[in-house]
Amino acid sequence: MFVVKRKNLIIVCVLIITFLTFILCFGAINEKPIGSASSKIKIVLDAGHGGIDGGVSGVNTQVKESELNLIVVKKLEKYLVDAGMNVVLTRNSEAGLYGVANSSLKRKDMEKRKEIINNAKPNLVVSVHMNKYSLSTRRGAQVFYNQDNEKSVALAKSIQESFNSMEQCVKKSSALKGDYYILNCTKYPSVIAECGFLSNPDDERLLISDDYQNDLAYSIYKGIVGYLTQTSMLYNK
Repeated sequence: MFVVKRKNLIIVCVLIITFLTFILCFGAINEKPIGSASSKIKIVLDAGHGGIDGGVSGVNTQVKESELNLIVVKKLEKYLVDAGMNVVLTRNSEAGLYGVANSSLKRKDMEKRKEIINNAKPNLVVSVHMNKYSLSTRRGAQVFYNQDNEKSVALAKSIQESFNSMEQCVKKSSALKGDYYILNCTKYPSVIAECGFLSNPDDERLLISDDYQNDLAYSIYKGIVGYLTQTSMLYNK
């Protein structure tokens, strides 16, 4: 029953995206050809960390955050592409974005992500991460946004609502403001989707599960579509 519902919703989402893309094309008809790539919905997906920067590790399995981030991003990419959207990945392998590893690798890595986002000129950015906390009881998915960007707030709330509606939702949360480089480095609506706590054994068990990874990707996808529908994509990029 759940699979059927998901398939039906994917069809509805595709129709919504098609309609929104038509609106964008129609609005740009006097400025550029309807078929131009710039008239289509474009999304940047950022898999956090990579290379020698593995991020946080699982409390029991020692699985690297960077690996899980990329898995979820690639699953999310498929949903978005199947819906007719253009997707740009900041990284599509386990390699980092810093070039030659040295003392400034983190700065170089983040600057490269900024460059990719600015070159893409996307409608929105989603950076996927896994969380960690000193108390092992802390768990659940959490979305962060730049409080000075109204569209980022709307995007974060839409994705958080989708996380909260997951069948295996372990804790309903509210989207939170955050002061992070990836949220502040460009003008485009950007959020960080923390999918769960690798410091919590139960969250870790879910996060390494293929089924749960699919659920997370699908929830982010639904949140993105909800945001696009709410805003009707009628804003200047």
